[in-house]
Amino acid sequence: MNPLVRRIAVLSLVGAALATAVTGTGTGMGTRVGGSGAALAATTTTPGPAPASPRPPLDPAALQAALRVRPDDHAAGAIALVAEPGQVWRGSSGDTVTGKRIPDNSHFHIGSISKTFESTVVLQLAAEGRLDLNRPIQHYLPGLLPDTFQPITVRQLLNFTSGLPDVLEGAPPQSTDEQIAHRYDYQTFDQIIQETLRSADRPRPGPRFAPGTKQEYNSLGFRIAGKLIERITGHSFKNEVTARILRPLRLDRTSVPQDDPRMPRPYLHGYLINSAGSPVDVSEQGGDPSNMISTPADLDRFITALFQGRLLPTAQLEEMFTLPRDEDDKVVPYADASNCLSPDGRPGPACFGLGLMSVPLPDGTVLWGKTGHDYGYANGMFATRDLSLRGVYSISTTSSDNGRPNPISDRLLLAAVAPTSKKRPQAES
Repeated sequence: MNPLVRRIAVLSLVGAALATAVTGTGTGMGTRVGGSGAALAATTTTPGPAPASPRPPLDPAALQAALRVRPDDHAAGAIALVAEPGQVWRGSSGDTVTGKRIPDNSHFHIGSISKTFESTVVLQLAAEGRLDLNRPIQHYLPGLLPDTFQPITVRQLLNFTSGLPDVLEGAPPQSTDEQIAHRYDYQTFDQIIQETLRSADRPRPGPRFAPGTKQEYNSLGFRIAGKLIERITGHSFKNEVTARILRPLRLDRTSVPQDDPRMPRPYLHGYLINSAGSPVDVSEQGGDPSNMISTPADLDRFITALFQGRLLPTAQLEEMFTLPRDEDDKVVPYADASNCLSPDGRPGPACFGLGLMSVPLPDGTVLWGKTGHDYGYANGMFATRDLSLRGVYSISTTSSDNGRPNPISDRLLLAAVAPTSKKRPQAES
């Protein structure tokens, strides 16, 4: 993922969205698959709330309509997978730039969804006794942070309470033409960390707040966690993710390409609009060692296996669903209005655990998962804890504003949950 891309984007989940009719025009395709599917083959369950009352069957027509690109979507196309136990729907739109149908099994850059993979590896290392979540990162990587920073624990890196500045904070923003020109740039973890904290050509940023007192989305902490994985194991980020997650789960269409910009076929094309108003294909791009490419089916298999407890022991899995608390055992506040909003739109309490975010819906359902963005891509991977509803999407965007929720994801959410909106199941804890 490109470190200059700000990946703070959440679904704009408001009550009004569930009252909006799903309409639209355009071409697309969708498939409905009966049976359990590969991702539902395992029977091990994760401790958690009991399943809510059975959901009505998915509505393929509504889901397909949600994917149809509209003029104000700032998108060229989309693919998605939505699943309930015994039913899997896969769909895609056409590509408005090429005029061709997008295969629903297309590859795409997953952006910050890789943070969930990364958190899983760190938690596996914790379960193996190779690191302690409560120990400062300064213990494992001495000299990495300037002395102006207080001790920051590994847990605080992963739940966004570190108070670290964000990646390349203070750097001048790039124009879209500059983003296009530099889309192949690649930086190591060390280069990103040093350029952020010890830049020679701009003021060096200090802590944003005392560790553990607030939550604020931050990608620098995950670059540091990536370096921690490599230091503890002696292997690359790619090797550890592949050996610990991709290979055991047979995620054959998921990869960690490192500095190889090529895309496996078929792939969803991502675009940026240049200053002349023309779309430029930016599907091939650089980033950093945590870059990952996947498909809807593979991400669905991953989140299913994760929630079923197939990747982590119970104690470590529970860390992913645990929101940070202060000394008075209250959930810490979120720092601003970019995430974790209260129902009235004001900054609310923290909504991120370790590598997962919680998204409460107006009907009482709580989704857990992660969004992710790269140049030309806006993605999401979410599920209820009991796996009664799962969804993965990737949108081919035509905007460099990756902090803006995309209307397609909102419509897809509506189509997936509207049939149950009157049931109001109990919210998950």
